[in-house]
Amino acid sequence: MSYLAKIAFKNLFRSKLRTIVSIAAIAFGVMIVVFARGILVGMVDAVYADHVQYDSGHIKIVDAEYQKRERLLTLNYPVDGLAGQGLEQMIAALPALDRVELVVPRLKFGAMVSTGDKLISMSGWGVNPETEIAITDIEDYLAEGRMVTPGRQEVVMGTALLAKIDRKVGDKVTIVFNTAYGSLRGVTFDIVGRIESGLKLLNEMVFYLPLDQAQRLLEMEDQVTELLLVTADPKLVPQVLPEVKALLAKAGEDGRYLALSYRETSDLIPLMDLSEVIFGYVYLFLVTLSCIVVVNTMIMIIRERTREIGMMAALGLEAKHILQLFVIEGAFLGIAGSLAGAVLGHLITVYLGKTGFDYGQALSGMDTGVLFDTMFYPVASTANAIFAFVLGVAVVTLACVFPARRAARLQPTEAMREGGQ
Repeated sequence: MSYLAKIAFKNLFRSKLRTIVSIAAIAFGVMIVVFARGILVGMVDAVYADHVQYDSGHIKIVDAEYQKRERLLTLNYPVDGLAGQGLEQMIAALPALDRVELVVPRLKFGAMVSTGDKLISMSGWGVNPETEIAITDIEDYLAEGRMVTPGRQEVVMGTALLAKIDRKVGDKVTIVFNTAYGSLRGVTFDIVGRIESGLKLLNEMVFYLPLDQAQRLLEMEDQVTELLLVTADPKLVPQVLPEVKALLAKAGEDGRYLALSYRETSDLIPLMDLSEVIFGYVYLFLVTLSCIVVVNTMIMIIRERTREIGMMAALGLEAKHILQLFVIEGAFLGIAGSLAGAVLGHLITVYLGKTGFDYGQALSGMDTGVLFDTMFYPVASTANAIFAFVLGVAVVTLACVFPARRAARLQPTEAMREGGQ
């Protein structure tokens, strides 16, 4: 086998231009695979992270009726504890479950601000700043000011929302909302922070205020609209979810409360799963497309070396060895091209992973309720480059089997006759 490898390696330099073209074609296909996988992984990771952080946690507990009317931000179906023991007792009981690391309470409600002749609709999020910072990257989005502080009548708003109401950090704003009893109320808050985010929901619609202030002003003491549970790893959700449901059932609240995994609360998650499957076929197609050049090269090589093949066969070289010779030669092309493509693709992904892609204009018409960041950052990983390299080598080597079999089947006398013409 070693002497066949030496011959195959030397044969690569018999037509240097053809070899370079074949390697370049393979490298381009593999490079695109590395880059495409980097974009897909970055996009999928971002969608999962944003959904978990700002909508569902790993497990979401809500009132069953609230879940049906969630878009209305109703206050009529709160989460207020287990078996009448209060919300604080419930929040304390949930982390006692194995693998539940954090419980994040949120109180969401609809609100408005009057700006002259316009009413700007908004969504208020009453939050515990400490747990909110622990579960989300909200601090990274704070372009100015700080996060809200418990006990203070203050808010943090997105840049676009501040522009809509013509306010800035340091100003005061009067926000109008309905309390849990249906009475209209207007309250003045200090604006202490500005959020700059690619998420339209945070940038254009949401304002944060301390949970204790939201509960007091909405007349919802010891109540929230949802509880988010965070585990150490999303893969643990299938084990943790039954335990949460068992706790609710034990307290007699399984008919009232729903415990939903993050996969059950998003339409984007199944689409991301499907996109990963589809892109798997796209990767294979891209590398196979590059193989057309290699196969064509191998066919030309075999035609040019027909007489040589006949002489090798006449001197006793078996058909299987002739097959191996040309497969090894194709494998060398695959290794060289795949290695170059994997390295180039990885370097490009590393660079673009720092700068990112801004799809703000393309996604400008997207609904604010869709948690989809307009900035994508491709993810560069060694595993990704290795995957593309192995895929390239495997597909190119297999593609070379077909023309190599033709060479192996040539009879010595026919090959010598064809080669002499």
